Amino acid sequence: MKRENLAPGVFLNTLDAQKFNRCRITIRFQYPACRETATASAVLPLVLERCCADYPDMTLLSRRLAKLYGADLSVDNSTNGANRVLTVSVTGIKDEFALEGEDLTAEYADLVFGVAFRPYLVNGRFDEEALAIERGKLRQQLQAEVNDKRLYCVRQARRRFFGDSLAGVERDGYLEEVDGVTSQLLTQVYEEMLCRASIEVTAIGAKDETVRRLLLAALEGRKRDWQAPLPGLFMPRRQPDHQVETMDMVQAKLCLLFTAGRCTGAQEIAASRLAMALYGGSVTSRLFLNVREKQSLCYYCSSSYTSVTGCMMVDSGVEPANARKAEAAILKELAQLCDGPITDEEMEDCRRGLLSSLESVEDSLSGLEGWYFAEIARGGPVSTPAQARAALEQVTQEQVRQVLRQFTLSVSYLLTPEVNDHA
Repeated sequence: MKRENLAPGVFLNTLDAQKFNRCRITIRFQYPACRETATASAVLPLVLERCCADYPDMTLLSRRLAKLYGADLSVDNSTNGANRVLTVSVTGIKDEFALEGEDLTAEYADLVFGVAFRPYLVNGRFDEEALAIERGKLRQQLQAEVNDKRLYCVRQARRRFFGDSLAGVERDGYLEEVDGVTSQLLTQVYEEMLCRASIEVTAIGAKDETVRRLLLAALEGRKRDWQAPLPGLFMPRRQPDHQVETMDMVQAKLCLLFTAGRCTGAQEIAASRLAMALYGGSVTSRLFLNVREKQSLCYYCSSSYTSVTGCMMVDSGVEPANARKAEAAILKELAQLCDGPITDEEMEDCRRGLLSSLESVEDSLSGLEGWYFAEIARGGPVSTPAQARAALEQVTQEQVRQVLRQFTLSVSYLLTPEVNDHA
């Protein structure tokens, strides 16, 4: 990957990706999260995806994408620790496959920068009608959160874990604030993002000189007061917080959140990947084989880890009567991995699975793009998938134990039927 710093807080990352017949151009705005504007920030990508100044309604934009050989446009919203990320991306066929020799890189870049930098405004503000429609969609989405019991349990656990910290600001905003998002507020949030966000543009399989030229043109004359993304934000160790919520349901959901008490350094990523695969991140993991298969204490049970917050999550679906037994078994497996034997066979099974996953990163444009943004956002040296595979090959059992020994339980959240005898 070639990385260029074009202006303060503005970077262009390019990859050749010769094996693909398609190309992809993505612009990511990353900026510190803010509780007061979280809901407006959640509405923003929904409104931006509808249209832009060059194509001021959804029909015109759809026609333009169709003429570009069925190109795909997406605008997404995500979080990265204490930061929010807005992503605009377009994917289409490469220039050499254009039937009439069109400069497709220029067309794609103009479109993605048009959506990002030239939105459709009415009297200097976002269109009220479009905003009302997207507010309604977001409202329905937030109201429906409780219908997905697994997701609801995880989010409730995260709310207890992160509390009022910036890492706990909701990606999708807050239901009670949706109706308060006005076109004036939305425009203000958008302008602040353009002014303060770090801007990462990634072009894969596209002509980098064309993307560079159009990016600089989009930035020309814009006032920028760049604010660097916030560093990793971890939660300190504490006494476990056990929470039980009852609901009209059949299967109980249990979410355990652990803290490492610090964020993970780049040099520990390989060991952390293998540690998660051994504990609960694969079909040969301890949680899958022992808690789910041998003891039949849960329907599913898996672990995951976020390096930027030092948070490990174990997510499971259990019979209400088995909830506390399942929690005890999950904690026991962690303790045994920390201090008990680890066989060469299970180490290599998990290692092979991870190596296969890392090889698949390079099989798609979105996989490559997501990989390199995660590397950049983490800070420190940017590793290629091949370098990550080489590092994984060197991880030892003791390094795995060192990773897992960091974690202590912070939150146990049980979502269970209203009438049960699980206690």
